[in-house]
Amino acid sequence: MDAIEKAAKTQLENIEQTTGKTIGEWGKIIKASGLEKHKEQVNFLKEQHGFSYGNANTVVHIANQSHAGAAENETDWIEAQYQGKENLKPWYEAIESMIDAFGNDVEKVPKKAYVSMRRKKQFAILQPSTKTRLDVGLNIKTKEPSGMAEKAGSWNTMCTHRIKVEDASALNEELKAWIKMAYEEAG
Repeated sequence: MDAIEKAAKTQLENIEQTTGKTIGEWGKIIKASGLEKHKEQVNFLKEQHGFSYGNANTVVHIANQSHAGAAENETDWIEAQYQGKENLKPWYEAIESMIDAFGNDVEKVPKKAYVSMRRKKQFAILQPSTKTRLDVGLNIKTKEPSGMAEKAGSWNTMCTHRIKVEDASALNEELKAWIKMAYEEAG
């Protein structure tokens, strides 16, 4: 079992232990709510059952079989993200290597459009936004954007900062420092 599988297993065990219900029972509760949209279901678990966002999001993905590891979902999300954007994949791999050097406590969660990097909470997303740009979204509460980091704004409301990687020269120490700051805040 790799680190991602172990972290996911621990999260699910903690949800079941804390709530007294199995993930399958939560899936039935979600279905019985009549809510169909992902966000509505997440809010339902948060507001009606006291879930954190992360736990609610995970349970909803499992209930809907929309998570990257779902049996019905055999898509390799990372490969799918870089289809037609293969030139950006080496940048993704370089950034992933930077993050791997911070520690072995990072959970990488591929989604349809991006890869979420998490510790206790999400600290970064890596998203091939166009054929020529890879966006690095960061969650940093302690420092205002400057230099290569700009305010994320409406680009992704789950991030405070965005760094646009448009050529290999952006894979530098400044980028690494910004990602490291987000990593440390998420610990």
